[in-house]
Parts: sequence; structure tokens; C-alpha cells
Amino acid sequence: MKRHVTLLGILYIASNIVGLGAGILIFTILSSAGLLSGDEEVMAILNIIGTVMAWAFIIMTLPGILCGWGLLKMKPWARLFGLILGVINLFNIPFGTALGIYSLWVLLKEETVRLFDDTKPGFQPGSVP
Repeated sequence: MKRHVTLLGILYIASNIVGLGAGILIFTILSSAGLLSGDEEVMAILNIIGTVMAWAFIIMTLPGILCGWGLLKMKPWARLFGLILGVINLFNIPFGTALGIYSLWVLLKEETVRLFDDTKPGFQPGSVP
């Protein structure tokens, strides 16, 4: 299951970097369209819309990137965070749904639960939690 957790971390990072890139692209397109119009009012409006959309994309993608990093580093909090994002992703059809199903499948497995329990500070193999 460790390979699946690693793959899931990579998928979270990659998919959210794509989303981040989309936000930057939208900002660039809107700002460029405003400049091409030559109208100061249109430039200001499109620049504001582009900025708001870019920040919205940044805010929406940072949790996924953080979760992916946590999964790659096997941080105990990343499993719960990944489950929450997995449920949210189920509504993002079609790719988010696939990622959400895979997240739930990987992170709800008993082997994965034990894997993350083993990474907790102070864990002693063979001890009863």
C-alpha cells in the first residue's frame, strides 16, 4: 500500500499544479485581452476578474498540493486530510471523481491505517495503542 500512498500523493500534487497553471493562464488571457482592447475601463475590469480568478485557483489548489506533500512524507495528518479531499473530489466529474474513489480506496484500507500509525512519533512496534 505504500506505493499506492506515494502514487496518490503524486496525483494530488500533479492535478493541483495543473489547476494552478489554469488559474495563471486565465489571468494571463484576461489581462492580455484587456490590454488588446485599448480601453482603460475594460483593462481594469478584466484585470480585476483575472486577479480574483487566479487567487481563487490558488486557494483551491493549495490544500491538494499540501495533502500530496503530506502523503509523500507519510505524515499522519495527511491520511485524514486525503480522505476529506477525496470526498470533496467525488463531486468534481470526471477526473476528480476518479481521484476521489482512488483516495478513499487507498486511505481506508486497514494496511494503510497501520502504515500511517507506524509513522506517529513515539510509536513502539508491538505496543498496544
